[in-house]
Amino acid sequence: MSSSFPSDWDEQRVQRVLAHYEQQTEEEAVAEDEAAFDQEGQSFVEVPKELLPMVRELIARHASAVIKQ
Repeated sequence: MSSSFPSDWDEQRVQRVLAHYEQQTEEEAVAEDEAAFDQEGQSFVEVPKELLPMVRELIARHASAVIKQ
């Protein structure tokens, strides 16, 4: 496993996220997923797996541009 994280992530943050999802009940996971679909300003789309790295890069560039504003 690589020890390289995105600039705003570290081992502690990864462990907190893992603990959150490992301790989550199935009902809590479903509720979290359903709540995500109700968020305004976001959409969900299905993309081919081979395009996912490019989509992630576009999202990261967009997020970076928004932060700089």
